[in-house]
Amino acid sequence: MSQESQHGKWSVSSSDDDDEQLSSAQPSKPADSTSHHLASVSSTSRHLADSTTTHNLPPTPTTVVKTESNLSPVRTAPSTLVIGSEARQMTHTSQLRDLRPVKYESSPSLAGKRKKEADDSGWALSDSGDDDGDDDNGRNGKERSSDLPSDPHRSSPVPRAKKPKVESKQERPPSPHGRVDYVDEPEDFFERSVPCSNDTYRFYLNKVTGLDKKYNTGALHIKDILSPLFGTLKESVQFNYCFDIAWMVQQYPPEFRNKPVLIVHGDKREAKARLLQQAKPYSHISFCQAKLDIAFGTHHTKMMLLWYEEGFRVVITTSNLIRADWYQKSQGMWMSPLFPRLPEGSAPSDGESPTFFKRDLLEYLAAYRAPELTDWMQRIQEHDLSESRVYVIGSTPGRYVGKDMDRWGHLRLRKLLYENTRPIPNEETWPVIGQFSSIGSLGVDKTKWLTGEFLRTMSTLGKTSLRSDPPLHLLYPSVEDVRTSLEGYPAGGSLPYSIQTAQKQLWLHAYFHRWKAETTGRSHAMPHIKTYMRTSPDFTQLAWILITSSNLSKAAWGALEKNNTQIMVRSYELGVLFLPSAYNMQTFPIQRNPYPIRSSTNAFPVPFDLPPERYSEKDQPWMWNIPYTQAPDTHGNIWVPS
Repeated sequence: MSQESQHGKWSVSSSDDDDEQLSSAQPSKPADSTSHHLASVSSTSRHLADSTTTHNLPPTPTTVVKTESNLSPVRTAPSTLVIGSEARQMTHTSQLRDLRPVKYESSPSLAGKRKKEADDSGWALSDSGDDDGDDDNGRNGKERSSDLPSDPHRSSPVPRAKKPKVESKQERPPSPHGRVDYVDEPEDFFERSVPCSNDTYRFYLNKVTGLDKKYNTGALHIKDILSPLFGTLKESVQFNYCFDIAWMVQQYPPEFRNKPVLIVHGDKREAKARLLQQAKPYSHISFCQAKLDIAFGTHHTKMMLLWYEEGFRVVITTSNLIRADWYQKSQGMWMSPLFPRLPEGSAPSDGESPTFFKRDLLEYLAAYRAPELTDWMQRIQEHDLSESRVYVIGSTPGRYVGKDMDRWGHLRLRKLLYENTRPIPNEETWPVIGQFSSIGSLGVDKTKWLTGEFLRTMSTLGKTSLRSDPPLHLLYPSVEDVRTSLEGYPAGGSLPYSIQTAQKQLWLHAYFHRWKAETTGRSHAMPHIKTYMRTSPDFTQLAWILITSSNLSKAAWGALEKNNTQIMVRSYELGVLFLPSAYNMQTFPIQRNPYPIRSSTNAFPVPFDLPPERYSEKDQPWMWNIPYTQAPDTHGNIWVPS
């Protein structure tokens, strides 16, 4: 079928047409998904016969890890890149002609997956943005399978009984475009002294391989974070969604490489077994499995707890623990000060910050109900976190009523904005800007969730009855943004917005704006960072800004049920909220040109250009499961889901 819209014509095979016609069976085990291998084929291979693309391929290791951004198995030959399988290839015959994607059974690490049960021949991914089973306002407290999200990996409604229900992950290479395409970082890429940084907010971008050096000034790589520059590490905890354990271990400096590490994850069954298998060579690694009791929920939080001889530190970031996320993507992080140890005999309430960071971090950790975190909670109690000036915004799975409704998700943000901000003159003209890397199913029109409850939260300013309806700008990469990026089309594997979901919410695309980050040098480093903020009409001031793991989805932010008397949250998420009142300011000035980095400034380094640039009539939002064959990307490749 094809669909015309303001952003062009989309094509999808007939097997995808019936995505709405799901069975009404209980959704506790999602419908099986068929394999959708993303095939990206070099334009230089058009003249090559099958024999040239299937022989003399380099050997590949068998390490299995997962990624939040899925591509299909890849191997590379000297003159071609071939990704994907021959499955459903005939659908695209008229487009591909002599392009012959070849299926490979395995390739090195970065396997993708969704916290779903799937056909053993397929794979799927969950980012917090694409798993939203609507709940029909929470009737009977049960999700209805007819409201399950459009799944980018589900081509047709397959009866559950006809396929085995096992979690499955296909492997993919550590480089988005093949093993040989990773470029080693230059000698001066990593810090040798404490970097010049914005000490006011302690907000940092990640280093991006391939950028001019000045655009990495003041940015951090994971190796920098874990280096002795910031403390003598004793133990650490890594909360995340995706792990390449062998790669992660190598990011620790040699002197800390055998220090105990606790991994907090959400994997179950076979996915968990594979994760444990990865860690077998590393006796210093232990695990804590997050409880996920609601369908389509994920453990999406990305946080490091670092315990040093000198004190304690918290790092909240947007990056998975895989090389691709620290290579050529735009990411953000907040790094706490080094928190000193409290004197012996201090009360549990000592060392609290004006933002109650300590209390709220402990409450978030307690929500895991995990004995593995008990010692870490005690360590936090024993340290002085009073220098924190950010607020914790977390999500944890559950249905919450009464006074618990504003503990998590967007209602938590609403409460903090209500209590800690002030009304602004003409606030209805102050736009809300959301920026994210994945989008969930938001309903048949904007009032169902986006403007009905989410925008109300985002527009809250102080204790006022005025609830303005401000402009809403949503930043999400266009096809052209992805095509011309440093990674090319494979960068779209980290932007899992499916055509099935998009077709159900064409109204949403009227809010879309391009990803532009020229002043930070990052327009071509596709975003995996997630930010939400309220700005002045001239885009020079911030009323507040949030850095978080939460994408634009009900799974991440929560959705009201039962006539707004209950909120249901599916996933674990975590972010930090910056409010001017915590810095003795009325608003934050926006730093338009962050380079060169200055160590002390009151201006906030917004990670993209303002004002946002609205999509033109020719722009299309990136959708990862339709073909893009009209123009090659920066590596000469086209994108063919098959």
